[in-house]
Order: sequence, then structure tokens, then C-alpha cells
Amino acid sequence: MQVGATEREAGSDRMDQRVTNEKSQVQVIARAAAILRALEDEANGLSLGQIAQRVNLARSTVQRIVAALAAEKLLIAASPTGRVRLGPTILRLAASARTDFVALARPFLVKLSNELNETVDLATVKKDHLIFVDQVIGPQRLRAVSAVGETFPLYCTANGKAYLAALDDVAVARLIGTSFERRTPNTIIRVADLLKELKAARKSGVAFDREEHTLGICAAGVVLRDLVGNDLAISVPVPAQRFHAQEKMIAERLLATRRALEEHLAAAAA
Repeated sequence: MQVGATEREAGSDRMDQRVTNEKSQVQVIARAAAILRALEDEANGLSLGQIAQRVNLARSTVQRIVAALAAEKLLIAASPTGRVRLGPTILRLAASARTDFVALARPFLVKLSNELNETVDLATVKKDHLIFVDQVIGPQRLRAVSAVGETFPLYCTANGKAYLAALDDVAVARLIGTSFERRTPNTIIRVADLLKELKAARKSGVAFDREEHTLGICAAGVVLRDLVGNDLAISVPVPAQRFHAQEKMIAERLLATRRALEEHLAAAAA
């Protein structure tokens, strides 16, 4: 009996050790991801001390993780004094992921455009602005069209507001400030007023631009994340004279498109 009890205890110890090892591995991955995010848009790189401060880790821990990432060329030296920046491997992976998502999302954008007979845009979020990465142009003679690669602010666009609605109020103010440039008579220019609108967007899942960025153009937008955690937004810009009669249907079809795309992404990742 004693032997059996000892074997059970040994088995339990091995199980505990496996769980501990797995948690440790997950923690290392999370820390490595935090370091990579800290270096985003830092073309001149950061020192180990600066990285440690940003990710709230000991410098020795940062040094070990940075060395491992550099061995895989995910990080490279940015200066002779020890600064590091994102390396060519991660840049290739990021470009591939974005291209793959655009290709993957394209049929969903086309379907939505066909359902609504309107233009559909896909944008990615870059700090405090959007970058359009794909567009399906609607068949109407009077339509809204933006160039792929064009940038837009977050606070006065439907897709931008959809992204902001995914943040808490403190993060919104920290990202875009408390007052904004007036682009049209309808533009919201104070953060307190914007936060009221974001509260409604969080509840419905859809954000709106009612001639706030450009007079004569309204839009609805939703936000989602791709397979590697990048925030992207789908929006439908429509001339104001057609938008109000279709607003409810546009919102419903946008939500349905987001659900279908998220389900497709989940299946692809499984």
C-alpha cells in the first residue's frame, strides 16, 4: 500500500512540474511579445534599460530574452552601444500576415459590397490613425472612394471610432488627447462628447461617422483582430443622402460580416 501511495505522489509531483514548466514557457512567450511590442515604431531602437522600463521587467531578464530573439533575427543591433530594434525576420512575418489577412478577408468584403451595393473598406490601426489596406468599390455612380494606403484619424471616422470603442475611456484619452481638429461642422472636437458616442458603440458593436470627416459622406464601421492580434476595421462609407435610409441594414450586415470573418479566422487557427 505504501508503495502505491509513493507512486501516486511521484506521479503528482511530475504533473505539477509539467504544469509549472508550461506556465513558465507561456510567461517567457508573453514577455518576448511585450518586448517586441515595445520596439514597434522605434526605428532607432531602444537600450536594454529602456526596454526593461517599458515592459516592467528586470534588465537581466530583458537581456536573456533579447539575446534569444536576436539569435532568431527577430531583433538586430541598432547601434554599437547596445540598442536593439526589430529585425528582418519579424518584418517579413508581419508583412506576410497582413497580406494573408487582406486576401482572406477579401471575399467577405466583396459579399458585403454586393449585399449593400456600396463601397466597403478594410483598414488597419497604426497608433492614432487608420491606414486603408483594401477596398471593394460599390457599383453606384455616386459613391465614396478612398485610396488604399491613405491615412485617416480615429476620432472622426466610423472605423476609427469602432477601434476606440474597444478601449477604455482612459486609454482613449491617452491615445488621441482631449480635443480634436474640427474637419466639418459635425466633427466631435471634445473627448467628453466622443466618449458618450463610444459608449453607444460598445453596446451596439457598430460605430458611425455622420459627416464628421467629410461633408456629404457618412459611414458605419466595426473592428476585429486578425490571427496575430492586429486590430483591423471594416467600414461602409455612403453618400449622406442614401445613408440614413440604409443605416440599420448597413449596421446589421456589418455585424454579420464580422461574425462570419471571425468564425473563419477561428477555424483557420484551429
